[in-house]
Amino acid sequence: MVNQPIPASAPEGSPVPRHVAVIMDGNGRWAQARGKSRQAGHRAGTENIRRVIERFAQRGVEYLTLYAFSTENWSRPRREVNALMRVLALALKNEVENFHKNNIRLLHIGCLDPLPPTLRDQIHHALELTKHNTRMTVCVAFNYGGRDEIVRAVQRIVRDGVPAEAVTEQLLSSYLYTAGIPDPDLIIRTAGEMRLSNFLLWQAAYAEFYSTPVFWPDFDPAEVDKALAEYARRTRKFGSVPDAAARAARRRQRALATVAPSG
Repeated sequence: MVNQPIPASAPEGSPVPRHVAVIMDGNGRWAQARGKSRQAGHRAGTENIRRVIERFAQRGVEYLTLYAFSTENWSRPRREVNALMRVLALALKNEVENFHKNNIRLLHIGCLDPLPPTLRDQIHHALELTKHNTRMTVCVAFNYGGRDEIVRAVQRIVRDGVPAEAVTEQLLSSYLYTAGIPDPDLIIRTAGEMRLSNFLLWQAAYAEFYSTPVFWPDFDPAEVDKALAEYARRTRKFGSVPDAAARAARRRQRALATVAPSG
C-alpha cells in the first residue's frame, strides 16, 4: 500500500511484474459523485478497460487479471446485476475484435454456469477467437470467488482419486482456474479499500499489494505507471533474505510451469 509520494513512473530498466491483478472498485461511487446511476458507473468502468490493458501491455506485463464480478455480487439488486450482464455483453461485442487485432489472448476464470446462455456463448466465442494470441493474456474473473475456486479444486482432486500424500502445493495449483498461469506479482485495488475481497486467495500469497484512492473509471495510463513505479520500489523477500528469495521465487515459478493444467 502507498505510504509515501510515488514517482510518476519507474526508472528505465526497473523490474516489471509479469502478472498484475486488479480489483476494479469504485464505479458506483464515481457515478454517485457525478449525480449519475450506478449503471452509468459500470459503463464508464467498462469503457476504461481498453486503455488500461493497452498501457500494461506497453509496459511489458504478460498477464493481467481483472476482477469483474464476484460470486458475492449476485446479492446486489437485481436491476444492477442485470445491468452488469448487459455491460459485459456489450463490451465483448465491441472489444473482442480489437483485442484480437492487438494480439491479446482472453481467458475466463470463474464459473460460467449461472450466466445467461447468450452471454456464455459470447464468452466462449471470445476465448476461441483469441486463444492463439501471444502479446498478453487477459484473464477476466467473472462470477469468480477465491474460496469457491479452492473448494472446486479440492472436489476435483477427490473425484480424481488422488491419495492424500500426493497432494502438494503444485498439484493443488494445477486444479485451480489459473492452472498454467504464474501467480500475480502485483495486486492493485482502486477506490481506496484495503482488502482482497475473496480474490485470488491462494495465488496472492506473496503478491505485492497496492491500493489507490482513485476510482476505477479514473484509473488511467498515468495511474498504471504510478502503480508500476511503486512495485519497482519494493523488495520481494518471500520470507527470506533478498538473494535467496529471488532464487526461491524462480524455482517456484519453474515448478508451477512444469505442472500441466488438469482437465
